[in-house]
Amino acid sequence: QVQLVESGGGLVQSGGSLKLSCAASGRTFSSYDAGWFRQAPGKEREFVAAVSGIGRGTYYTDSVKGRFTISRDTAKNTMYLQMNSLKPEDPAVYYCALARVRRLPLSGSQRDYDYWGQGTQVTVSS
Repeated sequence: QVQLVESGGGLVQSGGSLKLSCAASGRTFSSYDAGWFRQAPGKEREFVAAVSGIGRGTYYTDSVKGRFTISRDTAKNTMYLQMNSLKPEDPAVYYCALARVRRLPLSGSQRDYDYWGQGTQVTVSS
């Protein structure tokens, strides 16, 4: 079993930056595809970014390309989401997730991810 714990959320001004972390425990996640999703109030949870379990392949939803960067540190069993140039449309609860089955291309579907964190709140003030 894998447990995921997000941290790093908070309040930031529009145009500012935040770095989210997701620590995995239970077993190493080095071979799993990893992703970030978000859910804003009244909206469905949506895909944000994913990183391959092997190599350095990444995949982003269009709205965050060029602003967000997903990465992972296998030695620390931790994944990250660096968020720059935050916009008023970015506030949400951000969730990290792991997929036991690697896919090519990387998946942006929630159904393909097996383990989920509890979420961390990101708020952007204008």
